[in-house]
Amino acid sequence: MKKWFGRIGVALLVILLAAFIALATWEPFFAKRDDVKPSELAYSAEIIRDHYGVPHIYGDTDADVAFGVAVAHAEDDFTTLQDVIAMSRGRYAALAGEKGAGFDYAYHLIDARGVAEREYPKLPADTRALFEAYAAGLNQFARENSGEVKMGNLFPVDGVDVAAGFALRQPFFFGLNNVIQPLVEGDELRQEFGPDIEGFERPAMGDVGARPGQTDESEEEVAYSPLYADSALPGSNAFAVSPDKSGGPTTLISNSHQPLRGGVAWYEMVVESGEGWHFTGANFPGSPFPFLGHNRNLGWTNTVNRPDMVEVYELEMDDTGTRYRFGAEWRDLETRREWLGVRFGPVVLPIPQTFHRSVHGPVIKNDKGYFAIRYGGMGNLGQLDAYYRLNKAKTYEEWKSIIARLDIPSTNFLYADDAGNIAYVYNAAIPDRPAEVDGEKVNWRGVLDGSNPALLTRGTVDFEELPQYLNPSSGWLYNANNEPYTAAGAADDLSPDAFPAELGVELKQTNRSRRAWKLLSEADVLDRANLERIKYDTAYSRTGYIAKLWDALEVLDLTDDGELAAARDLLMDWDFKADNVGEGDALALLMIRDFMSAEYLNKNEEPDVREMLAESVAHLETHFERIDPPMSDLLRLRLGDVDLPLDGGSDTLRASTTWVVDDDGRLRLVHGDSFIQWVEWTEGERVFSRSIQPFGAANGRPDSPHYTDEMQLFVDHKLKPVHFWRDDVLANAVTRKTVTHAP
Repeated sequence: MKKWFGRIGVALLVILLAAFIALATWEPFFAKRDDVKPSELAYSAEIIRDHYGVPHIYGDTDADVAFGVAVAHAEDDFTTLQDVIAMSRGRYAALAGEKGAGFDYAYHLIDARGVAEREYPKLPADTRALFEAYAAGLNQFARENSGEVKMGNLFPVDGVDVAAGFALRQPFFFGLNNVIQPLVEGDELRQEFGPDIEGFERPAMGDVGARPGQTDESEEEVAYSPLYADSALPGSNAFAVSPDKSGGPTTLISNSHQPLRGGVAWYEMVVESGEGWHFTGANFPGSPFPFLGHNRNLGWTNTVNRPDMVEVYELEMDDTGTRYRFGAEWRDLETRREWLGVRFGPVVLPIPQTFHRSVHGPVIKNDKGYFAIRYGGMGNLGQLDAYYRLNKAKTYEEWKSIIARLDIPSTNFLYADDAGNIAYVYNAAIPDRPAEVDGEKVNWRGVLDGSNPALLTRGTVDFEELPQYLNPSSGWLYNANNEPYTAAGAADDLSPDAFPAELGVELKQTNRSRRAWKLLSEADVLDRANLERIKYDTAYSRTGYIAKLWDALEVLDLTDDGELAAARDLLMDWDFKADNVGEGDALALLMIRDFMSAEYLNKNEEPDVREMLAESVAHLETHFERIDPPMSDLLRLRLGDVDLPLDGGSDTLRASTTWVVDDDGRLRLVHGDSFIQWVEWTEGERVFSRSIQPFGAANGRPDSPHYTDEMQLFVDHKLKPVHFWRDDVLANAVTRKTVTHAP
């Protein structure tokens, strides 16, 4: 009998061991593909790096350069590129565990792979050549550095894989996660402008907060969205100044607010080919070209805009739950089952998920029913070609014609060029919504009747219907994630009354926008010194949510707590500048961010003022033994062995937006001012630009001298020169190498 028990025990152990091995190995085995063939084309690129390690990539053809972009970026941050490729293949949860499951769910829900497979072959041949060359560069680096590859059968990839990453990420930049997440969880949707289109009013400048019910997420909260993981929507400031107003050059300032590391952190480069592609700027991991920057003749930058781009439809289902009514007919609900591999420790568990689709778009089932979503740019991969063409545009007219295609689903564009033009386009592929259907007004921001074919939006609004500016009399343009109706000064600002409510253009201001509009309007000349003063402004206007918070502090009854009363007095005497000078800077920094988030997110309940004050005081007392330490002791820029003081705050033009609290109680910046580029065109001279990043060019290589070598400049409000021209590049070259691919 004992022998039998022993044999059973051994058998169970063998079964358990086999199950463990199966769970540890099934995912990469099933992810193996035989349809990705090595590129049969030859590529050659020269990579020259300057004193800060920024790559300058040269090739005879544009495809050669794209190959070099992939290799250079992999040399500097291969780990993040692998994360992005895993997302692009719907395998991120197998690499990152539960935090990656939201990505993979969204990947299948919006059918990112299907979009790529359908639309990629329709792109122009030269655009596809760029993506194939970029994929070849990733494959070659992975092959030559196999010890760095983090998961089995992640490579090789092809252009369709890279394109699928664009299809996955592009709708989340205008906030699709704000609709998906509450639908998945069965929560009430936040309607963009409240229950009705009629009756909402635009507050006066200096008074504007977020609209009731608006779906805008603050930059801070998006950084940790369950559906967008550690990435964030870009916040950003952007400025364009004409030569008449600057007293010299046409100036473009790109000041993006992104996560400082990760899948949507900026990577700086200069690219130049024998086919006329010559551009400097920055991209995100997974892109063969920059998304912002400048060429010889023109440049642009972006800030996030938040138009209402999404329709939600409630479906009427039959008793079987497999068909939905659309007009007079019942249609089969498209259904497919996918297995998401989610890592838990050393094993990857296969988690089944069912995905649905109707004529409207992706369908989410929750306890309340079946809901379909439809959004601007759905199924369109034209931005892969549009950004490439923008890189090579030479005139404003050519540039505008590309933007006018509305292939880039959203984001504001601010533009400047060597002819002295400045422009701002509120770019958005907004669904074309009639004001009335069947003789009745439609609340497009509510949940729509999915059975009514007349409510199915088709196409987008015409480009000319969107807010836009060209060469305003003020001589300046700006955006800081605010409504497009405060952009150029009182004499030039557009009127919201000129644009129909159905466009869904957001009506909001940020502290940054209030400060920028005020400072730009007050300046007689916007030369370099004045623009630097504005860009690095650390002040708050006592309006909007700031006024609400301080008014609440002022009337707070603290007679029962002397310590909190003293803290309140410190705040009441504060100078409203996060500049490391005022004694209340650190305490104000801790107080403001959560109240800003509550305002921007339109949370039903604001933070309790007394509780927040008590928590802030306790934090400072615990870690600094005082409530008035220098803010620079609290707010830090940290990476590796470098630990530096910072200024600026949440929603100041010098943006130190989001942080994590380290064990020592310091706030470590993770999102805010990131890649900054300052471009100047002076008549009769070559374009000149400067730039800075918070850390360095080699964001994923702790052993590189370029891991942290820009940090001190960043903290000191300084910029480094961009070596755009070939002679300048060679004069400042530190390393040179040629990378090749032979079929």
